[in-house]
Amino acid sequence: MKLNQKTTLLSLLCLGIMAVTPSYAVDKQPNIIVILADDLGNADLGYRGSDIRTPNIDALARGGVQLEAFHGMPVCTPARAALMTGRYPMRYGLQTLVIFPNHSYGLPTDERTLPQALKDAGYNTSMVGKWHLGHADKKFWPQNRGFDHFYGNTVGEVDYFTHQRSGITDWQRDGKFITEKGYYLDLIGDEAVKIIEKQEKDKPFFLYFASLAPHAPYQAPKAGIDSYATTIKDSTRRTYAAMISSVDEQVGRIVAALDKKGLRENTLIIFSSDNGGPRNAVVASGAHSKEERSSSGVKDGDLPASNGALRGGKGSLFEGGVRVPTIFNWPAKLKPSVVNEQLHMVDIMPTALALAGAKANPDDKPLDGKDIWATVADGKPTPHEDILINVEAFRGSIIKGNWKLVKIALLPGKTELFDLAADPNEKVDIAAQNPEVVRDLEARLIAYAKQQKMSEWLKAQPDYLGAQGKTLFDDDFDIDDGGVPHLKPNLPKK
Repeated sequence: MKLNQKTTLLSLLCLGIMAVTPSYAVDKQPNIIVILADDLGNADLGYRGSDIRTPNIDALARGGVQLEAFHGMPVCTPARAALMTGRYPMRYGLQTLVIFPNHSYGLPTDERTLPQALKDAGYNTSMVGKWHLGHADKKFWPQNRGFDHFYGNTVGEVDYFTHQRSGITDWQRDGKFITEKGYYLDLIGDEAVKIIEKQEKDKPFFLYFASLAPHAPYQAPKAGIDSYATTIKDSTRRTYAAMISSVDEQVGRIVAALDKKGLRENTLIIFSSDNGGPRNAVVASGAHSKEERSSSGVKDGDLPASNGALRGGKGSLFEGGVRVPTIFNWPAKLKPSVVNEQLHMVDIMPTALALAGAKANPDDKPLDGKDIWATVADGKPTPHEDILINVEAFRGSIIKGNWKLVKIALLPGKTELFDLAADPNEKVDIAAQNPEVVRDLEARLIAYAKQQKMSEWLKAQPDYLGAQGKTLFDDDFDIDDGGVPHLKPNLPKK
């Protein structure tokens, strides 16, 4: 073969390789930071028209990709499980409600997590903030699930100043409980900055910044609350606004630390929330008694979160409960845009793994999430044929294209169908007009239901029934509100 023929063949081979190489292939593994707010109302950010000041988050949104149809989960634990595993929580029993302080279960240890996969790919892995994926056994703790470093709390909520729950301190650094003074957000912000400052420029890192705010109890420093004195009349919403502004302040500090270290250009920042803002006092503050909820600033009828026109809130399968404001920002790779494709929390892990060159799960635990980089970066259609919002023994919801089915299985039962393109606020049930669509989506939902493991929450509940065998749910179970179980407030302590 002549030289020019060899050269031509080599060129053709190179072109062939380029043809199958993803368009987002990077020269260097990106640093990845996931910032997760807690119980954030869909409409409660400045760039979404809120009166709450969030200039740093707004800057990420304006300079990045705004995902307008990104879905979390109805409540905290399932959302965090979906993020950490890339798999629907129903596959390992975390689909129902949240892990309570008295519960002994956690994210099963045979589930491979995002930090474990990134660590295997050469990343430093750190977490600050709220875990809520198991606290009763050390095997569930973050530093035993792939994080090199953890600083924060393991249960669902703590006092923002004392870091206690029911008088017990839940604040630790790398597995050792500590007592510290300071406001929750300031402390995890300080830690996040220190983590960034210690990073080596030639070694990628993953930072999971899991804010407790603006989850109840509604608490913030007085100066932050007073800064809204002239613009927000309601006292609870003033505090809530101050909490969100504090989250925004920490976002600004993280970006500034990246800039100072020279790491900003090659860092992907993902901002999201676990679920929508609460519109029911019970799901706003766990299974506390009415008195405890009131003392925490949580009362029926005056909850501060706003999901705008979206139907429902935290705990609900409707869009107000699961559609969460989400931003992807990476200066070196992403141009500002708005994407309206249907996506889900389970997509973050496979997307991050693809960007990092990390290995996916073994065949026996395939990911439900998809690599959505082409959708985020280039506006391509969602890679999902359907998206499971969630499925439980008593309810479920699924999306296919712009169709969304919500099914409540508790008698008398109810099945609703919505066209999210024409009716994103789910005001008009069109199930009767589209029986074939209902049959298709219902069959898909049932197929997922058959794959689910028994809910760990439901398995644990017999231990909490009173001597008279009181029911798990209140008599005023409200199907029209998305089938949210109203927990009895007097669960006994173990």
